[in-house]
Amino acid sequence: MNKLLNRALHMGASLTIIGVALASTAAHAETPAPATETKRDVPVPGIAEGSDIVVTATRANEIAPVTASLQTTQPQSIVSRSFIEDSLPKTADFNQIALISPSVSNFGGTNGVGLSESKAQIRGFQDAEYNITYDGVPFGDTNDPSHHSNTFFPSNTIETLIIDRGPGNASQLGQATFGGNFNLFSRETRSDPGIEATGSYGSFNTYLVRGLVQSGGLDALGGTQIVLSGQHVRTDGARSFSPYEASNIFGKIVVPITPDVKLTVLGTYSYNKFNQPDNDGVTLAQIALYGKDFSLNTNPNSQANRDYNPESKKTDFEIIKFEAHLSDRFTFENRLYTYAYQNLTTSGNDVTVVGTAGEAAANVVRLTPTGALEFGVPGYTKTNQYRVYGDIAKLHVVLTDFARLTVGGWIEQSDTYRQQRTINLVTGARNYSLTNTAAQVNTPRDVRYDQNSSFSNGEEFVELEIEPIAGLKITPGFKHVDFTRKIDALYNQTTRIPAVSTASYSADLPFVTANYAITERLSTYFQYAKGFLPPLLNTQYVVNPGLSSLEPQKSTNYQIGAVYHGPHLSLDFDLYQIEFSNKITSFTSSVPGQGVIFVNSGKALYKGIEGQVTYAFDFGLALFANGSLNYARTANNPAAPATDLYLPRAPKSTAAAGILYKDGPIRFSLIDKYTGVQYADTGNTLRLEGYNTAIVSGSYDIGPVRLGIQVTNLTDSRKVTNISGTAVATRQYFFQAPREITGTATLRF
Repeated sequence: MNKLLNRALHMGASLTIIGVALASTAAHAETPAPATETKRDVPVPGIAEGSDIVVTATRANEIAPVTASLQTTQPQSIVSRSFIEDSLPKTADFNQIALISPSVSNFGGTNGVGLSESKAQIRGFQDAEYNITYDGVPFGDTNDPSHHSNTFFPSNTIETLIIDRGPGNASQLGQATFGGNFNLFSRETRSDPGIEATGSYGSFNTYLVRGLVQSGGLDALGGTQIVLSGQHVRTDGARSFSPYEASNIFGKIVVPITPDVKLTVLGTYSYNKFNQPDNDGVTLAQIALYGKDFSLNTNPNSQANRDYNPESKKTDFEIIKFEAHLSDRFTFENRLYTYAYQNLTTSGNDVTVVGTAGEAAANVVRLTPTGALEFGVPGYTKTNQYRVYGDIAKLHVVLTDFARLTVGGWIEQSDTYRQQRTINLVTGARNYSLTNTAAQVNTPRDVRYDQNSSFSNGEEFVELEIEPIAGLKITPGFKHVDFTRKIDALYNQTTRIPAVSTASYSADLPFVTANYAITERLSTYFQYAKGFLPPLLNTQYVVNPGLSSLEPQKSTNYQIGAVYHGPHLSLDFDLYQIEFSNKITSFTSSVPGQGVIFVNSGKALYKGIEGQVTYAFDFGLALFANGSLNYARTANNPAAPATDLYLPRAPKSTAAAGILYKDGPIRFSLIDKYTGVQYADTGNTLRLEGYNTAIVSGSYDIGPVRLGIQVTNLTDSRKVTNISGTAVATRQYFFQAPREITGTATLRF
């Protein structure tokens, strides 16, 4: 145990990812895996904030696109850097990377892979109902913990992605330890220097340039290692008049201060600009006139004019990580971090309007507060900007040869400004055409909202890992959560009146996990865990927030599974049941002046079976498959379960299968992902048929140069992936992006 603790410090708990196909630099072109298993050294504590990783060096695990740890205590998919490099477009966002996992689905990305925002689901849990972390730091928006897939972390910043289909244990941090976790890990530094330059060009006039520099160990700086990366993407986009441009720079420095103390400093910065309406689907009328790929046009009298719908986003993310091996029994780690997001948007007011007559009727504005309506193109400006500060501290104590204690805490604070104002898109002048109620009589008629908000978050946790017999690890844990939201709005969202409100929530969450290593190749696990999700900021967009007596939404998770790593076969499967309680709903009070009230009244039940398998042959060929059968329905009426409905955007099944070949200079993969039948609405009236997305990728090394080609959506399937809106005329449809063909060249030296 002490040896493992020492190794954790020297290798870096957040950097030693897995022994799965570490083929992302020139020095680790695929070497044949040994015929017998060798356990990889395991960092302590675990790689994913509590999830220990043991992946054996078998041939199957060297080539498998996804695998699981022998020490996992919950269903898990580990996606290697080699899969990201060899089998996906360079523009892929983290949702596209995660899609290879069972029970993961997504929609969006309609402008091309990584060329517009996408949203992922885990077992039917939606974005904002699960966590995403980067090097152990949870991140997300501040009005709800949702995420922007192509903004913070493009694929050049990601070494490995671990999808934990469960809330983790007590040390897994995040506002939504509820439906699961996407754990992203930053690019590793290397002991050997190297440079990598990549360029790609493909469909929709899309090009990408990327550079990566590894310093290797710098003796003059005590063995300090540095990795730097930069990337720029430009495209016309798959959809009409929807150009997209994104730049990112990333850097990390790992400083061994002493043999027992290490400091890691990381920063990544992104800037995206594109043209896209705020509501970016396509209506049935637009499909009939312009096709599935319609988004914007060049008509100066249309709210869907390209020049009237620009958007830009800036982000930064910084972490300072300190690790110290204090003694044979004590290890301390601390992460101090901050991140920021800025979104500046101009959008047409209603881009679903079609035809000259419809646009003529809609194109009226009021240019003075009391003036008459006149011709103009109505739209609005939007700002959403925030900064988050936080600190995570953990102390790991070896109590005995069979017991290890982890204690720690997390504090976090956010500051957010959001506004939306109506304008005449032709001139940018104010449009005073909003209608005021009696309560809004003092609200400027061009202001939808002008709002400051914040949250403060504190979590304390304790875990005790005990090993009563050889191979059996049982980890009870406990976490306490305190969460407070505040609004100080000049004009609050929805109500459009001044508002000052505070809402505080707390939760006590127990955990018990177990992992039993039956042999060196086979383990089983069990998890019981409580998940937590605080009410979102929109529950305070009401006239009387004090009337909404809300409790946090909670989940109770039961999961059991097994993992096997043989010389040629990698296999894992699991069963799960999740009970979702305190689901928040709203109603409008019949009492005059009370308005909308939010209450805890909903329940849901999630259950299913999942599995993933890879078989590798000796000559570089591997076959893999994974799949899931998923049940996600409301559970509000136990006496009449037939009246309960499927949750929206919760596929009833997923499946993936493919072949991979890696030998010498050749790499090839053909992967097909199936997303099963689902519904787009709560009433189960909008049924979405299942659909497939196939990706074929191949490359060949000629000396230091790798030439490759990727074809995404090989069959050019154009099925509907989501529908938003209720009224048929304005309902928006989202389709699979069309086939993309991309050529890539990479130079390594």
